[in-house]
Amino acid sequence: MSTPEAPKDVSLSQGIRMMFYVLKPDETSFSSLEEVPDYVKQATPFFISLMLLELVLSWILKGKLAGRVDDALTSISAGVLSRLPTLFFRSIELSTYIYVWENYRLFNLPWNSPWTWYLTFLGVDLGYYWFHRMAHEVNIMWAAHQTHHSSEDYNLSTALRQSAFQTYTSWIFYCPLALVIPPPVYAVHLQFNLLYQFWIHTEVIENLGPLELILNTPSHHRVHHGRNRYCIDKNFAGTLIIWDRIFGTFEAENEKVSYGLTHPINTFEPLKVQFHHLHYIWNTFWITPGFWNKLSVVFKGPGWSPGKPRLGLLEEIPEITGKEVPYATHVSGSLQLYALVQFALMLGFYEDTFADKGALSQATLLLRSGYIILTLTSIGFLMEQRPRAAILETIRCSVFLMLYWLNFLKPFIPSWTYVFELFPWRLFMHITEKCQVLRSLESRGRDHDNEGISNHNHGASWPSTWHNALNTFFHIELTSTLGCRNYSYYDSHDPHYT
Repeated sequence: MSTPEAPKDVSLSQGIRMMFYVLKPDETSFSSLEEVPDYVKQATPFFISLMLLELVLSWILKGKLAGRVDDALTSISAGVLSRLPTLFFRSIELSTYIYVWENYRLFNLPWNSPWTWYLTFLGVDLGYYWFHRMAHEVNIMWAAHQTHHSSEDYNLSTALRQSAFQTYTSWIFYCPLALVIPPPVYAVHLQFNLLYQFWIHTEVIENLGPLELILNTPSHHRVHHGRNRYCIDKNFAGTLIIWDRIFGTFEAENEKVSYGLTHPINTFEPLKVQFHHLHYIWNTFWITPGFWNKLSVVFKGPGWSPGKPRLGLLEEIPEITGKEVPYATHVSGSLQLYALVQFALMLGFYEDTFADKGALSQATLLLRSGYIILTLTSIGFLMEQRPRAAILETIRCSVFLMLYWLNFLKPFIPSWTYVFELFPWRLFMHITEKCQVLRSLESRGRDHDNEGISNHNHGASWPSTWHNALNTFFHIELTSTLGCRNYSYYDSHDPHYT
């Protein structure tokens, strides 16, 4: 038996075409799973390039940038979290498929036949349609999928806002294919189906003419992401919109779409974005009377309650007035820059971890994953200006230094090694000093809250005092650690400051 070839890197031409599902069967057919490239991993530079292109086109065509920093970071954070489990085990969508194939297949379709390739294209897309539809109609599945719909913006970063546990139910809908379709063919189309859905998350492209009849397009998918009543539970397609037309779930875009959940969660915390609906189901389950009603809470629609239809009542969906304002916090420019830099450094470690996962121990992978989750959580706290954000960021910096000293992490840029050798003690002393100041402010703020008086002597209320201290802390951190220009405390209070 010949040894399977190692997967090859995609060329620039293949990389561009795979984002739009226009690769040919003869260049994407493989005899074994070991030969199948990790197309999703290799798509990272194309994700970034298309997002930058969207920013430029949005500025040229609409006079504004597509999206906001805080929302985009939250979306990409969700994408990072969704990929972390693959560091430790193979995707459950592949594992279950292989099990069915090896034990229950009816016959083998040839892996190198174009007919097999096109049949798998249709089969995977149809499986995705039914999975996606059930993810909206079954509450426990919606608990995972709602992550993707929680953004109130609609741009290419929204496509990366994926659930960390959605694949634990999606595999069910692809298993029938394992009766006849070889796993390598399935693995290729599973990735292409996902990648195709990236570019349709944009407002830059308005209408594609005749293609709207067959393909899932930005216009069709904008409807799917809408919280307008006419958008609810419509357009579940992955690649082909024909499934929605066949099964009666198609709706054309006919008025301005307001994006997000019908009841916005108003948070940038990545873990809350992932798990808040599970918490809601848990609480609702226990307060709902009756065994069958409790089961219905889990397995009927998100809008169901006793006495209502399976999917709830459409008239209970809040009416869109057009005056809805997306959730936002007023974060200073320097703090946004600090968060962006820390996020970029985290992405460097994230990519490095996936590149070296075969050579890293389970303990190292676990520690790196924990650090990535801590970083994403801390950035979420910063974007929301939570009271404990400075403390959590101090802990994160300390954990980073500890992991660096123990050789579990390394600088993304090798030339920075010398910096990390000299900087820790200075950082430790600086952070210790700042934490003492913040604790003093916090104590003083509690005293004022308890007495019911505002801080007139200092010209600001307690929340304002905390906000100013937090900004000052991170302006200093930004300047001292990154060598940026010296943002002063007063910059963020200048009405012309951006």
